[in-house]
Amino acid sequence: MNATPPQPEHLSSTPWIDSDHPAVQAFAQQHAQGRTARAQAVSLNLAVRDRVRYDPYRIDLSDHGMTASTALAQGFGWCVPKAVLLAAVARASSIPARLGFADVKNHLSTEKLRQTMQTDVFVWHGYTELWIDGAWRKATPAFNIELCDKFGLLPLEFDGVHDSLYHAFDRAGRQHMEYVNERGSFDDLPLAQIRAAFAEVYPAMGAGQPIEGDFGADAAREAARG
Repeated sequence: MNATPPQPEHLSSTPWIDSDHPAVQAFAQQHAQGRTARAQAVSLNLAVRDRVRYDPYRIDLSDHGMTASTALAQGFGWCVPKAVLLAAVARASSIPARLGFADVKNHLSTEKLRQTMQTDVFVWHGYTELWIDGAWRKATPAFNIELCDKFGLLPLEFDGVHDSLYHAFDRAGRQHMEYVNERGSFDDLPLAQIRAAFAEVYPAMGAGQPIEGDFGADAAREAARG
């Protein structure tokens, strides 16, 4: 458990973690329910997880595409902008927040996405670290509850006490997520590093061009086939 105290930057707005944006402020005020930082963090994580749909078909690595307010306005995002959004609404609620990243295998995917990526490794998978009760706690708000149901995955809960990272196995006992490389914690979004890694690892994806199709529909169809 990392107990290095937060710094002023962990409550500051940035061009990507734009916690001073009016829509981010309004979302935080609406969903930071509870009297303690822990209760509010749990409520915010749940709101970001389920109110912003996970969609890796529409990855936009532009400055605008990676901001918290953009993910909120769109109503969808992949793991990194959703982690950025959780950091932003936490900061807007006076909860210190930063970003964490890792490379993972067996990530939630579809055949179309795997063909485009040409690998089963997802680099720079994002999550959020929140300062609660004297320690940094990891929260991962990426996969909304409807998506978990379609894929037979265990919804990822966050209690504000334990780190919330993806389960190694799904509901049927099949291998799900494996963390293969920790990239560490960042006070702001390391977008230049993410862009460079995507260009190297996923050349077929370009700079984040959308993939044609509906990720949710593809996910449901493949899950139904077993």
